[in-house]
Amino acid sequence: MRIHCFQHISFETPGLIADWARQQGHQLSITRFDEPNPQLPKLNAVDWLVVLGGAMSVHDEARLAWLAPEKAFISQAIAAGKTVLGICLGAQLVADVLGAPVTQNHLPEIGFYSVQFSEAAQRHPLFAHAGAQATFLHWHGDTFALPAGAATVGASAACQQQGFVYGTRVVGLQFHPEMTPEILQQMIRHDGHELIPGPHVQTADELLAGLKHLGEGQQFLVGLLDALALQEQA
Repeated sequence: MRIHCFQHISFETPGLIADWARQQGHQLSITRFDEPNPQLPKLNAVDWLVVLGGAMSVHDEARLAWLAPEKAFISQAIAAGKTVLGICLGAQLVADVLGAPVTQNHLPEIGFYSVQFSEAAQRHPLFAHAGAQATFLHWHGDTFALPAGAATVGASAACQQQGFVYGTRVVGLQFHPEMTPEILQQMIRHDGHELIPGPHVQTADELLAGLKHLGEGQQFLVGLLDALALQEQA
């Protein structure tokens, strides 16, 4: 299987997704939008599209020349029936191309916090493994409305929309199940200025202590990727 990632920030890599792809023997390629002259793949050369996180906004087309072509490719991938997984900014981009508003959340959410999975998600074949709740890393200031025709995945105390599933092949997750210790350390290093004290913002020390929850994220992610792979074979 050919998995292609859209990466927006040098240190926000596919993380555990790359580990899963390697273990399953899948091909993984990456478009790096943080590098000069990023090249989009041919749509027929991609089976899965994974859209990763980043500090920019989905509304930054005037500042980022590659953003409009990226959105167009995501839209084409969905229309072509490709498997599409968006994480954090990636979920916001998928929501945007599906016509849902992306706006500032009422409060920033940065830290390891619990997601309560919706009953609809727990009944869905992609999330049947998830259970009622799990703890994940969150690092975002924006949020999205539920796209028309999509089902909500869950909510946290700070954010009503923690994800959506559109059909059986398109998933958006506001939280970060792909997270590794190395990625988090780089996020703290480069984006630590965002750790402004607030009701849903943890300190750097609290974030590092929260690494104990990465096992929950990994278990959730592997279950989701395995379920998406089964849909690919259907």
